[in-house]
Amino acid sequence: MHISTTTVSLTVEDVAASRDFFVAHFGYQVTAEADGFAALSRTDAAADLVLLARGIEVLPPEQRDQRAQGLILAFTVTGIEAEEKRLRGEGAPITMPLREEPWGERLFQTTDPNGVVVQLVEWTSPNAD
Repeated sequence: MHISTTTVSLTVEDVAASRDFFVAHFGYQVTAEADGFAALSRTDAAADLVLLARGIEVLPPEQRDQRAQGLILAFTVTGIEAEEKRLRGEGAPITMPLREEPWGERLFQTTDPNGVVVQLVEWTSPNAD
């Protein structure tokens, strides 16, 4: 098997709100769009995103009323302090401030208008005790 692209599909109430959030704050570009649907991509290694309106008929009946929740969309970055400052400056809600875990993970979170949690992570050396 050869995987050429990774795509995360998120079912949300307001496709336009999530689309605009990812375009404005994370540099995604719209590659396809229709009523209740938007496909987003970047030119780097980030996963592509598909946003589907809750209730859209392309989903199997048992999935139509579900929405993205209980997941974290994590992006590994460099220069995490600058990214947090940039997102704050752009008005993106920082829903978990920058912190460092003892295992060497520096992270913070923002949340899109539909409740999709986006976590930015930068890995460092674990703290020595």
